[in-house]
Amino acid sequence: MDDRRDRHQRDRELRRAERLRLLRSGPPSPCISVCTIDEKTGWCLGCARTIDEIRDWIVLMPDRKQALLEELAERQAKRRAGQA
Repeated sequence: MDDRRDRHQRDRELRRAERLRLLRSGPPSPCISVCTIDEKTGWCLGCARTIDEIRDWIVLMPDRKQALLEELAERQAKRRAGQA
């Protein structure tokens, strides 16, 4: 019984370590420390993320972070063009 519990604990620790490794990998946060939310769009004036995207950044997987960065570039372009 103890061997089974020990194996379960080791497996759990390995899964946790892999999750943490994945979460730490990938692109860095787009935050530029201009943290003000535009009331019209709901986007941060600095990075163009929403409050939810800012909050969730730390737990997003690298591929989702990359996809979000691409969306943010589009938002920034819209803002510069005066469309947002």
